[in-house]
Amino acid sequence: MSGRQPSRSGFQTIVLGIALIARGRPEGLTHFGDTSQSFLASLAPLVAFPLVGAALLAMNGAVHAGMVSFLETLSVLLAQPVISELLAAAWGREKLWLRYATAFNWCQWVIPVLGSLLIVIIGILVTLGMPSGWGMPALLGALGGYGLWLQWFLAKHGLALGGWRAGILVLLVNLGTAALLLVPHFLLGWG
Repeated sequence: MSGRQPSRSGFQTIVLGIALIARGRPEGLTHFGDTSQSFLASLAPLVAFPLVGAALLAMNGAVHAGMVSFLETLSVLLAQPVISELLAAAWGREKLWLRYATAFNWCQWVIPVLGSLLIVIIGILVTLGMPSGWGMPALLGALGGYGLWLQWFLAKHGLALGGWRAGILVLLVNLGTAALLLVPHFLLGWG
């Protein structure tokens, strides 16, 4: 045997990058591309799922609800890269942004996987005597805390930012995204 590592497919490389980043390993960023194509490829599955959901709503006669749901989700998905790119450019990190944004998109898949694992763990804890009323707050708190940490970690290492700037990016991206989602509801009287 020559000792050479077998080459990994693009999907295997992405999964390895996600696994490394999910565990707080910055070298996971090297497993993501820094091209427009790699960014669009990372965005495609995030758009596909809400598009299928909208199509299912439309097929059940709720065309308007499906369109609104899809457009809201699309706006939220695109707010993060737009806001983060503006901040990256303001801080002179535009050359690092495509890899960061690509990794950010792919790493969003950690949250539902972690959520599934936490549901099982919380179910076991409830069976062992934890009050059942603590389950949902524990789940949301753990997922929310980890999600914010993951965003901060990606900003810090993906854009080579200090901890404070990474925190500011996370804050502004989340506030901007929330405003984009909530302000139209309040203006139209839906809230």
